[in-house]
Amino acid sequence: MERVGRVVARTLERMRAAVCPGITTAELDDVAAAFMREEGARSAPNLFYGFPGWTCISVNEEVVHGVPGSRTIAGGDLVTLDVTAELDGYVADAAVTVAVPPAAPLALALRDCAEAAFWKAAGLVRAGAPLALVGGAVEREVRRRGFRVLRELSGHGVGRKIHEPPSVLNYHDARVRTRLTDGLVIALEPLISANTSWTREMADGWTISSRNGSLTAHFEHTLVVQRDEPLLLTAA
Repeated sequence: MERVGRVVARTLERMRAAVCPGITTAELDDVAAAFMREEGARSAPNLFYGFPGWTCISVNEEVVHGVPGSRTIAGGDLVTLDVTAELDGYVADAAVTVAVPPAAPLALALRDCAEAAFWKAAGLVRAGAPLALVGGAVEREVRRRGFRVLRELSGHGVGRKIHEPPSVLNYHDARVRTRLTDGLVIALEPLISANTSWTREMADGWTISSRNGSLTAHFEHTLVVQRDEPLLLTAA
């Protein structure tokens, strides 16, 4: 898991450095593909679901599962880079939203909110902690900053596959009785929008956008639950 986590982190670094006005999402995906091939890793979305790309690249109102293609990045865009790699039978997952200069204050605030919500929630990830408290921490921080959690999307367990139990909600649900266990691996990922809690599927059958077209942001790492602070597998 540590090896594949490092590949994911380094892939994101290379993609992030390549984001600029004029580059297409397909060209960003090519950056990821070249590096992942060098490392012997595979695209987990392609491997498990037949996704038509190496990585998911979502822009502005698109929150997840954006298909790389001819779309050209422009100044002011919010670009979410989501890398899920498989290496030697293990999977790790991470994402970051990049604000392309010159970014509007709203875009910057939304990007910063997703990251801040992640760190608030990650601080509660401990063996024995109620999973519901983690989601509650995400939602409180997002609402405090004036934004919304996209309630139809969540984090998840990860390891041998992309999506494993448990679902890691980004809001408090009292019906969730699960407690985190030592050694559990999860992808914690606040998925938020400027002013809606709901999503819609686009015509390509993959991309998920905010229902009302409002800006979105996403921040994610793969974590190993421990008795003390979690181990971040996908940190650079």
